[in-house]
Parts: sequence; C-alpha cells; structure tokens
Amino acid sequence: MEGFHTRFSAWTPFGNKSLNRQLFQERVALISHWFDLWTHKQRQEFLFTIFLRCTKSQLRFVQDWFSERTQVAKVDFSTVLPRFISLYIFSFLNPKDLCAAAQVSWPWKFLTEQDCLWMPKCIRFGWFLPYTPTDNEYGAWKRHYIACVSSLDWLIPREASAVYGTLNEPKTEDEELLERQREKCLRKIIWEKIALRKKELFKVRPPWVSGTCCSRLLKSKCQPRLSQALRDRVGLHEALEKQLILASLQALPKRSNVSGSHSYPSLLKKTWRGVQKNDDSSSNASQPHFLLISSRIPAFEMVVDSIKAGIIFVVYEHSGLTLESLLYLIEKALDGQKVQSMGIFSDGDSREINLLQGYKIGIGNLLRPEVRDFWEKLGSCVAPEEEGGHVDLFVPLGASEAGLEVLSQLSQLTGTFFTAPTGIATGSYQHILGDWLGRPWERDTCSIYFRESKLQMWSSLTDFLEDTLKSVRKQLSPLFKELQKNISARIIGQFTSDNMHVANILNNQEIAQTLADGLMELSKENSERNVLEDKPQDTKSSLSNNDPNLEMLIKLEKKLRMDSAEKRWRVAGELLRSERKYVQTLAIVRDVYVSPLKAALSSNRAILSAANIHIIFSDILQILSLNRQFLDLLRDRLQEWSPAHCVGELFLKFGSQLNTYTNFFNNYPVVLRTIEKSREMTPAFRAFLKRHDKTVVTKMLSLPELLLYPSRRFEEYMNLLYALRLHTPAGHADRGSLTAAIDQLKTYKSYIDEMKHNITMKDQLSEIQRIVWGCPTLLEESRYLIRVQDVAQLHCCDEAVSFSLRSYEHTRDLSLFLFNDALLVSSRGTVHTPFERTSKSTYQFIASVALHRLLVEDIPDSKYIKNAFILYGPKREWICATEVEDDKFLWLSVLQSAIKSSMEK
Repeated sequence: MEGFHTRFSAWTPFGNKSLNRQLFQERVALISHWFDLWTHKQRQEFLFTIFLRCTKSQLRFVQDWFSERTQVAKVDFSTVLPRFISLYIFSFLNPKDLCAAAQVSWPWKFLTEQDCLWMPKCIRFGWFLPYTPTDNEYGAWKRHYIACVSSLDWLIPREASAVYGTLNEPKTEDEELLERQREKCLRKIIWEKIALRKKELFKVRPPWVSGTCCSRLLKSKCQPRLSQALRDRVGLHEALEKQLILASLQALPKRSNVSGSHSYPSLLKKTWRGVQKNDDSSSNASQPHFLLISSRIPAFEMVVDSIKAGIIFVVYEHSGLTLESLLYLIEKALDGQKVQSMGIFSDGDSREINLLQGYKIGIGNLLRPEVRDFWEKLGSCVAPEEEGGHVDLFVPLGASEAGLEVLSQLSQLTGTFFTAPTGIATGSYQHILGDWLGRPWERDTCSIYFRESKLQMWSSLTDFLEDTLKSVRKQLSPLFKELQKNISARIIGQFTSDNMHVANILNNQEIAQTLADGLMELSKENSERNVLEDKPQDTKSSLSNNDPNLEMLIKLEKKLRMDSAEKRWRVAGELLRSERKYVQTLAIVRDVYVSPLKAALSSNRAILSAANIHIIFSDILQILSLNRQFLDLLRDRLQEWSPAHCVGELFLKFGSQLNTYTNFFNNYPVVLRTIEKSREMTPAFRAFLKRHDKTVVTKMLSLPELLLYPSRRFEEYMNLLYALRLHTPAGHADRGSLTAAIDQLKTYKSYIDEMKHNITMKDQLSEIQRIVWGCPTLLEESRYLIRVQDVAQLHCCDEAVSFSLRSYEHTRDLSLFLFNDALLVSSRGTVHTPFERTSKSTYQFIASVALHRLLVEDIPDSKYIKNAFILYGPKREWICATEVEDDKFLWLSVLQSAIKSSMEK
C-alpha cells in the first residue's frame, strides 16, 4: 500500500509513477473535452486564468512557441537585413526623405546619417569637406550638406542679373563687325568642304533608286530599254563599289601570321593566364625587366609568387598557342616599350627549348620562317647589347655543344645577347641556381627576376616531386607493361580472326607456328583457360597425333566461332531490350497524353480540339505502330535464335517504311508551334501539361522532349548494327544484309541531322526576330547566324580635326547581329525588374545592311578612344567601339571573312 501513498491530493498517487502518469493523461483528456464544449468567451476566461497562474519561465515558453509557429506581421527591416542591404535601400531616398526617415527610430537615425549615403549627394554638387572626419565620427557629410544648402542664394533670374550681372553684355560696333566677318569666313569654308564632298560622292554614287524596295521592280521593267552606255555605267558602278569594299577590307589593321598571310588573332581567355606589372620607384627610373613563364613548369604558381616587384611577367598556356599568339601576348604586355632584359622560363634540355606544344626550338628548326620571324620580333622588344640588353633562357643550353650553337644562332638572328645556365640537366631545375654562360652584368641572373629564398623553396619542392614520381613509375611500370601486353594481344587476335580465315592461317606456316606457340604459353600460364576442354571426341580421333599444331589451331578456330556466336546473341538481345524500352517510351505519349485528351474530348469537356490533337500526335502514333510491328518480328526471331539466323533482313524491311519518320520530322516544327500556341491560348491545356510534364510517369521528360525521342533512336540502331556486323563471320549470310541496312540508316540519319540543323537554325532566327523589336523577317533559305557583338556607338564632336585629336561621346549601346548575307544593327537597353537580381536586355531594330554593300574602316587608337571602327552603309554610318581589344580583332576578322564570302557568291 506504500506504492499508493498520496501527497497533496487524494487522487494522485505519489510513489507509483506509471499510475500517476495514467491519471494525469485521463485528467488532461477530461479538461480537453470540457474545453471543446465551452463557448469562445468561456475559453478566453479559462486561458486568462491559466496565464495568471503561470510563472515567467512558463510564459516565455508560450512566447517562444508562438514565435516559432506564427510569422510576425510587421518587423523593422533594418533589424533583420544585413546593414549593407539596409544602406542600399536608403540610398534611393532623396535628402528630404532621408531626414524624415531619421525621425522614425534610433536605428534608422544611425543608418540614415552614414557618410556613404550623404557623400555622393555632396560630391554631385561639388561640395567637399574641408577636413577629414575621424574614425568614430559619423554624420559629417550630412551636416556639411545641410550647411551648404542653407547658405545657397535662391534668386529668380531678374534678381540674379541685378546682383551678378548678365553674360550677354552689349558689344561695340567694331566687335560686332569682326564677329560677322568671322562667321562669313567660317560659312564659306563649310560650303567649300560640302561642295568638295559632293563631288567625291558623285564619282562613286549608286544609280538612282538602287538599293531601295522598288529597285528590283524598276530594274526588271526598265533594264531592257537601257542604252549600252548606261548599262556600262551601271556595271562600272558595281565594279567600283566592289573595289571600294575590298580596299576598305585591305586597309584594316593586320598582323602577319606564321604562314605569311594576314589574320586577326583570336585568343581565348584561358590562354591569357595573366599579365602583371608591379610598379616601384626603381622600375620607373629605367627600362623594366620582363619574364615569360610556361604553364608546363611544375608548380608554376610558386614561381609566380617568387617574382620581384616591378617585373612584368606573362604566364602562357603551353598547349593551344602558336608562336604568333605568344608574340601577341608579349607585345600586349609590353605595350610598345622596350625592356632591359627578358627571361624565358620554359621546359627543355641541353639541346633544345620546349617553348610550345609542337615547337621545340633547336638546331634543326631554328631557321624555319615562322620560328625565325618569332625570334627576330622578340629580339626587337629588348634593348640593344650596347645598352646592356640581354635575353635569359632558363634552359641548360650552355651544357652542350648543340645548345651553344643554338645560343650563337639566336644572337646572330636578333642582334641581342642570349645567355643560359651551364649546369647539366638532371631532370630537376637546380641548374638555374648555378653558373650562367657569359654573364657580363654584376648581379646574378636569378636575382634580377626572383626572390632567391622563395625560388630555392620551389626548387626543393620540384626535387621532391621528381623523386616521388620516380618511385611511382617504378612501382606501376610492371602493371602497365602487363596491361599493354594483354591489350596488344587482344587487338592482334581480334584483327587476325576478323580478317583471316582458318584456311589462310593453316596455309601460312609462320602464322600457324606463332599462334600455336602463343596458345601453348597461355595454356601454361592459365590452366583454367585450357582449350582442350568441352570438345567433341570425334575431332580428336580424326586429327593426326603427330600434328599437334593443326589440332590446336582447329580448336582455336572453333572457340573463336563460339565466341562470335555468343557475342552476336548478346548484341541481338541488347537490340531487343532497347527496342522494347523505346516502344514503352512511345507508349507513354499515347497513355499519358493522347488517351486523356481524347477522353476529355468525348465527354464534352475538351482540353484540346480534335484538329490540334491530330496535328500533334498523329505522326508519333504511326511511329509507335510501326515499331510495335518491328518489335514483334524481332521477338519472334530471337525466340528461335541460332547462329545461322539473320537480323539484317528485318532492318531492310523496316527501312522500307521509314517514310513515317520522314513525315514526323517534316511536321515537327508545326507540332512545336501548335503546342506553344495551345499552351498560350488554352489554360486547361497549360494546366494539363503542368500536371503531366517531367513526372516519374513520363521519365522526367516534357512533351516536346518525348516527341523528339525518335531522332535519338537511329544512332542507337547504327551502333548496334555495327556491333552485330563486327561479330558476324565473313561468310555469314547476314553480313551483306547488315551492311545494306547500315548504309540505308546512315543515309537517313544524315537527312535527320540536316533536318535537326535546319530546325535549330530556324529556331535561332525566330528567337532573334522575337527579341528584336521591329525586326523584319529573318527566315530565309541558307541564312544563318555567325556572331553577335555588343558595342558602344560613339559620336564625333569635331570631324574637321585629325583622327588622333578627335574626341568622341558615347550615345548608346548597340548589338550587331552578323549573318552570312547581312548585318543587323539594333540598339540595346537594360530593363530591371523589381525584386529580381538579374536584368534583361531589350533590342530595338535600327537597320540591316547587305554585306556586299558594307564598308569597314579602322580608327587608330589614341588617348581619346580605344578599340574603335566605323561601319559605312548605303545611307548611314556607325562609329563603334568594343570594350576589349581582342573582341575588336576577332569581330573584324569574322566580318572580313563574311564580306569576302558574300562577294564571292
């Protein structure tokens, strides 16, 4: 009875915890039942009574529970968001609103008085602080703004003229006469220039209405009546126009490449590893030093980190560059200045320099035209030998006679002193820290470019890496040799069995003996692969006991035949499985999309009209029916499979019915347009697609992706047929039919690829026509997009001065769409959507110019303009500039090629 001892209550046992818990749950259930029966007012009184009896910790528990499960209706964003976001929001307010916001609360007052908000507003009016605020002082710029505004003179124009006077003060009669004479002279000069310009244009101007919308009509109607002289004049004009365009292309700036022709270098971003220059007082006083570092150097990042301040250096990619591209990087880094010394840190040995992939500079190729031109231009970037200029090659060419000959020839070619380390190349880079050949200057070569402590650390690391690689090579070498031997043996055996019959092998005694010896060795090494197991006994009795080689070769031939038959069976099984999966995928379209849409149409709750259903799904349903028949034939053939059965004839029958696929691919653009139009016009169909697209039932694919699935099937067919023909013997009846089926599918696949390419190009042109507002029709035969270039349109303020002194102003942004036959010019704007971080670009059509009537003129760089060029159309011209120099060269090279191709048509 002690277990039922009670405390403070006759109903609650104190000692028995289980019984105590049970009674507590029953009472909670009873109170909950009463709470459900009470009215709203009674529930409020009960909660009020309970909350009065709760302690502070219990009330805090209730508060935390509500804060976790209910959202706060109103909160101060400056206490929730990061400070920089709150300051960015306040930066959109004007000074008056900022002052009003400062009166909301103390946090808002602290934020709205920050200097980062008020300093731009003061600087915009030219109001600068007369002192520098301390670190703990804030609100100085706000007080300065208020002080400046309060001291301004707000006067009307009449009061201002009375206080400060006017700019248009009366002039004397002599001053007015001189001004009129000056204006008359200027007007006369302008008229003379206009008349001269008209005369120049008259010589090359096009015939009347040529290039307009009615020119073709007038030409077709009036050309038979033209006189011979007029026709000669028209032909002369076309020849002059063509000659003028070609002359403008030839006048563009060019760089000679290694083959002697001219092109614009197009360097990718990844090839431009880095160009750095750290200026200091010593580098400004004399000519700088330059260092070229190859990415083939191990841990070249540590080499870069050890470079001294004031050294200009370039890290280039060892692969993917040419000598001309490397020279372009060097010239761009030097920016026309000469260097006191140039170091080339690349891979190599004592006989040659591994400068680039495919360019190992040695005695044999040093006098080649492209290599010689590279070193001559490189030597022109270094100061002469009389002024102390030299080129340092961090390759041990001084350790051999061949290397010394290379250094001698380089010095003779460039007229510059070349030097290299004299240490022996041992695989590491310790030689660069040793003696150098013929060093005429005072300090060590490495100390010119590097901090020797960090360079020594890098050299120790490379030694450690080399030792580690040697041990790894030593351990993995037997494994690689055995793997190489096995792969070579399999390739040779497969090639021999595919191309030589057993009779040819038996006739050639050398091949027979070699195969027999190899088979004997394999049987010794791997007893489990013994070819004498599981063979008929009559074959042994029929063979002569004194000819073991012949017996072994016959058994090898039988094993190869059995292997080929087994592989054919596996490929045929894979063909059946993939065909079954393909038919199941097509059946998804019928079960998930077609059947519900037709059922809704029959129940007078149509989601899609019958005509649209027929347009979208008729071709895919015919393909499903065709492949179901092919699957049944393939299944029946494989159920009774034997090595003599053929599969190629089934594919030949299947190929004769491929006009169903032809109709499908011809109608695929219409199907896509119908789907998009129905999605936009019919909300029920849009909801239907949203419910079924990219679900588990549709294998995470959308309806257009499912409809395009047949185009991938032809490539799978070809791969499986290739594998099946590979494992079919030469004399098999199925080999010829497989070859014919492959040729048939290959022809059809090329047609499908062309159709997909045309669809892609049409979609691209349609997308451009959609995003460019006011764009004319772009869908024409054989038209495709080449490149899109974003440029800035400029306006020349004074065209009377020379190019080097002209100043330009930025008027707007342009986007140039280059097609193979025309150039489309459009203006580009930026639209910011609220609550979105990304912005959208908008395009407005300006003009389109045929490429054969487009003139291009380069504008040389000056201190006022960079990367600019001019495009002349028949009626207008555009002064454009790119942001980066590489974009300009690449754009002009592509445009030049497109114009030449257009004029050759």
